[in-house]
Amino acid sequence: MNQTMFKLNDGNQIPALGFGVFLVPNDGPTYEAVLAALKAGYRHIDTAAAYLNESDVGKAVKDSGIPREEIFITSKLWLQDYGYEAAKRGIETSLHNLDTDYIDLYLLHQPYGDVLGAWRALEEAKEAGKLRSIGVSNQTVGILKRFLPEMHILPAVNQVECNPLFQQKELRTFMEEHDIVTEAWYPLGHGDQKLLTNPVLTALAEKYRKNVGQIILRWHIQEGIVALPKATNPDHIRGNIDIFDFALTDAEMGQIRNMDTGKGTHDPENKDTEASLKTLKIHD
Repeated sequence: MNQTMFKLNDGNQIPALGFGVFLVPNDGPTYEAVLAALKAGYRHIDTAAAYLNESDVGKAVKDSGIPREEIFITSKLWLQDYGYEAAKRGIETSLHNLDTDYIDLYLLHQPYGDVLGAWRALEEAKEAGKLRSIGVSNQTVGILKRFLPEMHILPAVNQVECNPLFQQKELRTFMEEHDIVTEAWYPLGHGDQKLLTNPVLTALAEKYRKNVGQIILRWHIQEGIVALPKATNPDHIRGNIDIFDFALTDAEMGQIRNMDTGKGTHDPENKDTEASLKTLKIHD
């Protein structure tokens, strides 16, 4: 299957469609889902230390029979392991859990605490070849402006909430100026019926004989956004990757751009969000 690849600012390439495993349990369900995804043709798996399922991802990659270098693995460092020394340990833990010598992309999961200390550990691990690319997640324009001048290596990506109802236009423009790729979590709006029943999308689905989810994912890819849909149903897993045999027209892309409400479900600059995320512990 010919998939679209995007070039990162460090010269590495990333598959434009990934498979997310947020909230999929470890010890079986993640293993089965990732194996099914790899069998369906996905070559980009997105996990995180805080998802507590890195070990299932690592096992599925090993057992898939697909050469490691053909699979792009993303993971993320949790807040509990921020700061330089703690981040160095966190990176080693992710490598161990994934049972791999290197991780293709490693992100700072949230923009709180000792971000710059943790980032320095990521930069060193990249220079050592343990992390091929490094990036951030849930960073707004204001947060990026605070951290970018202090970073020796610029983030390759920023993974944020993004879908046709919340298109992050200001943030994406800022990131384009800095050659940072946008990755979308909740690209399908986490089951938001306002999105999934939108008449623009249902009409396009009918025209192309696709489902609404496939139209949305195709829009992301054509916008230059890496999309990370999550599914455990085998039909949905297969369906979400079946988006490389058609293309939306410029006019249709414009119709979807006009759906933007500018409103999402997650505000990284909200102090209550920061306080609640800082309480989440993933290890002793």
